[in-house]
Amino acid sequence: MANRVVIALGGNAILKPNQEATLEVQLENVRVSAELIAKIEELDYQIILTHGNGPQVGNILRQNEEAKDVVPPFPLDVCNAESQGFIGYMLEQSLKNSLETKGLTSNVVTLLTQTEVSAEDKAFEQPNKPIGIFYSELEAKKMEKEKGWVMMEDAGRGYRRVVPSPQPKAIHGVDAIVKLVNQNTIVIAGGGGGIPVVRCQNGLLKGIEAVIDKDRTGKKLAEQVDADVFMMLTDVSNVYINYGKENQEKLETISVDQAQRYMDEGHFADGSMGPKMEAAIAFAKQGKTAIICSLEEADLALSGKAGTRVTG
Repeated sequence: MANRVVIALGGNAILKPNQEATLEVQLENVRVSAELIAKIEELDYQIILTHGNGPQVGNILRQNEEAKDVVPPFPLDVCNAESQGFIGYMLEQSLKNSLETKGLTSNVVTLLTQTEVSAEDKAFEQPNKPIGIFYSELEAKKMEKEKGWVMMEDAGRGYRRVVPSPQPKAIHGVDAIVKLVNQNTIVIAGGGGGIPVVRCQNGLLKGIEAVIDKDRTGKKLAEQVDADVFMMLTDVSNVYINYGKENQEKLETISVDQAQRYMDEGHFADGSMGPKMEAAIAFAKQGKTAIICSLEEADLALSGKAGTRVTG
């Protein structure tokens, strides 16, 4: 049986910083990304693909805000569902076209996915997940005053709105995902971290306003589908310690213990590599492999020739 990989696609694969968020721009980015993902299909992996939605859900919220006097705004969980749907559509279509061009026979399907979280998660008291576009410090202060948003500086790139980002407890629909990948189907699931839902006292589900980190959802998804590899694709080739300093050091293959030590030393920011390394460590502890690398080098990273690998 082919090895199974869960791939978490970074936001740059859909919209790069400072690009205009038009359909045409995002669709072209996704088309290029799909061509690179198709290379992994050629390596005979079972592929489950998830993706971020920070810029997209932020823009949907902004559309809600601008049109609130004309059209009633939707809550954040519904905005997550909207972004999951249109990004999934672009990815599915682009992947099908790339596979067709390469003469590959795999099917592609997008599953609208709910991710269960706890309403008691402390993240609801301390929002820290960046979404939407970047603002200057002056603009950020204006947003805090006028809209009541919580704003935070994001890895030296500017200020963004932050919202609650609870830990995923369970991904719904996993049985269907496993059946599909066993039938030569690439599955796009858990997009944007999944639609956040909580379980009520009566056992029923309902949506809750949050955005779940895609890498944490990807890790949980990889666990639930019993993946061999969990791969997080980003806009850099490797993870670094002492990043941006004269003594910065590229990490290639490291053990879980090494990765945890660097994590404890504070090398990875919450709004940047922190969630990725956290997810990599948690997955690799199960005796498996987690990879962080650039999208362009994903196929090389699977064969150990690129990227940062955390091994259990």
